[in-house]
Amino acid sequence: MYFRLLHDEPSGCLSYLLADLDAAEAVLIDPRAADLPVLAAMLAEHRLQLRWLLRTHEHDALLGGDEAAALAALGAPCIVHRAPSALGGLIPLGHEHLQVLRTPGHTAHCLSFLWRDRLFCGGLLAADACPHQPEPALPEALWDSVTRRVFTLPAETLLFSAHAHRGRAVSSVMEQRRWHPWFAGAGRDEFLARVRRAHPSTSLALESA
Repeated sequence: MYFRLLHDEPSGCLSYLLADLDAAEAVLIDPRAADLPVLAAMLAEHRLQLRWLLRTHEHDALLGGDEAAALAALGAPCIVHRAPSALGGLIPLGHEHLQVLRTPGHTAHCLSFLWRDRLFCGGLLAADACPHQPEPALPEALWDSVTRRVFTLPAETLLFSAHAHRGRAVSSVMEQRRWHPWFAGAGRDEFLARVRRAHPSTSLALESA
């Protein structure tokens, strides 16, 4: 297998290329149009066919027409918001697959992608650190996604985000269980109360849920 990480220093955005070299197939996770020349060179270097574009979350209002067109020009099916039911929650990649996990909360329809011991979880753990979504869209769903879907994975599972936090791109389930500033040691009610205090604009949504 072949794995590469691309980091855009000014924005902190992270993109990932994952490939089965034997099958000559690849996926891109959260690609940026600005990185397409580099990504195309990587694909060409290893003679890889791009099978899928995977998006953990998408800030639709911020994805300009030119960027959307550039990504569409890659010619690979894009999975965002939900996986096609025909795939049964599994995305084939050569002789392997990625598992799709529904993890709403950061935005309404976030997805995470599990491959072996690695979870690509976008902005899920960036409770207040994503420049495009500084507060959770669905705080209650976010709590459930993190505590029931992510923190129940094996402790050694590596977590790859879509936004580098203080220069860090990867952590682990064990680390986040113990030291995440919003989730570690907190209960659901405590977490939701903190969201209310930090982001008063979410209070109405929480009270009406």
